[in-house]
Amino acid sequence: MTISKPNPRRSNSTKRNALRKRVLREEDTCGICFKPVDVKLPHGLPESPEVDEIIPVSKGGDPYDRKNCRLTHRLCNQQRGNGDRPTKTGPKPALRTSRQW
Repeated sequence: MTISKPNPRRSNSTKRNALRKRVLREEDTCGICFKPVDVKLPHGLPESPEVDEIIPVSKGGDPYDRKNCRLTHRLCNQQRGNGDRPTKTGPKPALRTSRQW
């Protein structure tokens, strides 16, 4: 029999819900792909808004610290998981080449 640990994000749901509302109110761009997020979409869609912890809870991040939370698309957050994969830093500038030496 496996005993599961309680979800630390839900141990104080009032505080987490207030933080989620604050993130949805203050941000409108995905912190991973930097595309707009429609905060009015219902839960469960790939483009739905989610609150992501920059330092995952499983790695010691605080789920109640505003500085550790950002708005993301559901799909972007799922693809990132709790990995250390870096987020995009925005579009890369086009390479400029010249044959004039």
